[in-house]
Amino acid sequence: MLHLERYAYHNSLSGVHPGEKLLFSMSTLICCLLANSLLVSSLVIVIMTLAAVCKASVPLTYYFKLLLFPAAFLLLGTITIAVTFVPAPSDLLLGVTLSSSNFGITTESLTTAAALLTRALASVTCLYFLSLTTPFAEIISVLRKLKCPELLLELMCLTYRYIFVLLDTAAKIYTSQAARLGYWGLTKTYSSLGCLAASLFIRSYRRSLDLYISLEARCYQGRLEVLERDYSISKKNLVIIAINQMLLIILALLDGGII
Repeated sequence: MLHLERYAYHNSLSGVHPGEKLLFSMSTLICCLLANSLLVSSLVIVIMTLAAVCKASVPLTYYFKLLLFPAAFLLLGTITIAVTFVPAPSDLLLGVTLSSSNFGITTESLTTAAALLTRALASVTCLYFLSLTTPFAEIISVLRKLKCPELLLELMCLTYRYIFVLLDTAAKIYTSQAARLGYWGLTKTYSSLGCLAASLFIRSYRRSLDLYISLEARCYQGRLEVLERDYSISKKNLVIIAINQMLLIILALLDGGII
């Protein structure tokens, strides 16, 4: 998570207007979700990966490590879709028959699972591009200019900040336990993890109270102000974004249509 924040501030696209990056990622995400096409989803994965790795100079190994977390979760979810019940065993590509029930993988279920997996991964790459190229404060600034509710922006800021508080607290507890050989052996490991989970909430809650008190001491009135940089909107980037979305829509209409 800390590396993600570092790349958000230090990347080759840091000088690009955050509104353009938000427009590019969100419009591509919408096209991906609306397109009933495996080709469009696969193309979105390629486009967003190239944009993050080649244009923003995010290390390829780190980018793929980030993708492993949602990919593993999505793969487990799509397995349940790929495996289905059929009346005749001849319809199965791979499966077994138990009593009078035939279940396994068919061509239709495999296609549905592959389409769902690629669409979900494509959506993740859209969000990763935005997270890896745009600091959170700049995203909030753009959303504020778009007249998003101030309460929603405040909750987003506090939640984002408390994620780092939680990670930092967990890291300190883990380091303290490891220094005392708390993870030496399986029994001690389970015991130390239990103690970490038990004390993590209490310590994180106390730190969150300290953060809120610090905000109150700085005349917090329900609005979190952030410093904003001056950016210039690039017409070239807007044209590239428009062409990209038009191509995705055309491919979607030619391949599988729009949902």
